Amino acid sequence: MMKTNELYAWALIVSALTATLTGCKKNGDDAPAATVTIQAPAGGLVVDRYKFLQVSATTTLSNPTYEWKVDGAVISTADNLWFISATEGSHTIILTAKTANDSATATINIVVNKETRAYSKNAAKVFEYTPAPGQFVNTMPDWVAGESDAQMATKAENALKTGAGIHLGGYGGKLVIGFDHAIINTPGKSSFKVVANAFNQWSEPGIIEVSMDANGNGLPDDEWYEIAGSEYNHPKTVKNYEITYYKPNESKVPTPSETDPSISDTTYIRWTDNKGGSGYISKNVFHEQSYYPQWKGATITFKGTKLTSDNVTDLSGSGTYYVSPAFEFGYADNWPNNDPRVEINLDWAVDKDGKPAKLSGIHFIRIYTGIRAEAGWLGEVSTEIMGVEDLGLK
Repeated sequence: MMKTNELYAWALIVSALTATLTGCKKNGDDAPAATVTIQAPAGGLVVDRYKFLQVSATTTLSNPTYEWKVDGAVISTADNLWFISATEGSHTIILTAKTANDSATATINIVVNKETRAYSKNAAKVFEYTPAPGQFVNTMPDWVAGESDAQMATKAENALKTGAGIHLGGYGGKLVIGFDHAIINTPGKSSFKVVANAFNQWSEPGIIEVSMDANGNGLPDDEWYEIAGSEYNHPKTVKNYEITYYKPNESKVPTPSETDPSISDTTYIRWTDNKGGSGYISKNVFHEQSYYPQWKGATITFKGTKLTSDNVTDLSGSGTYYVSPAFEFGYADNWPNNDPRVEINLDWAVDKDGKPAKLSGIHFIRIYTGIRAEAGWLGEVSTEIMGVEDLGLK
């Protein structure tokens, strides 16, 4: 059996010999054969497990189609290949470029090394924490006067690492997180799960979006893809929804509910949306602190997909027993953590036009509260997050 260094050396030799191959001549014997070349640095293509490596190619063909095979399986038809693997050793890439009249093929090897430092299956970084108004805002995590966006993101990160919980508030409140490695999309299998506090008959569904670090800068500033859950094409799902919340005057005279003694102010935080709607987030007697994120300005605006709130109902008829049944699949804080339906499959990711994203992996996850609803003494429907786990890390 070859040792690791022998395998690595052998792979580099094969790569050098096979990275460029010629194709078939179909335009006459005197025409030069088409070529396609897989670009590789002097040291060959080498990458750690669970890390992306972008592989590009050049060809003499005009406007060809591409087919990338890794270890015999077709994994991409894009111009460039985003390679990622969980398996150490040498992997063979075969690229075929073709037109209606000609084709060319190239083969190269990629060496995948085991990472030098163990990865964590749990989310490692919070890039943004921007809650919408809600009854646990400023307490989950705590806000101290003078603290900024960055400081609150750090507090949210600490809460995520310890499982303490992060409150996203009403519709639109969001959390953007990242991992110390890429989560791989294994077709047909779940890739990650969001740990939250949903329980039987009480779901506070959060919409999930994912992104990969395509520009390589380590920041979540590339294209985002929505996880198309069970309600994505529901007739009552609203795309491109926008809501604005207005910072309240905490000293104003409250307007308590005439029918529900748990509601201390029915006109607490005003909101308007881009569909002609408006209303208030109420304040209840159980949480007396400000519900508006105090490190934000006079207004906060959120945009995204809004799910129907028809599931949120008062079964008692007297305001004592509210339910919010879970949607079928594809959302955060939707099913209890031990239910397999909390798991998310990256095959469900779609682009802004609703077309399958066909992602080979992701680096970042964004979660935001997907419903605008209130449930009496239970307060606003608001997504809470306790953790996010990579299910494929070996």
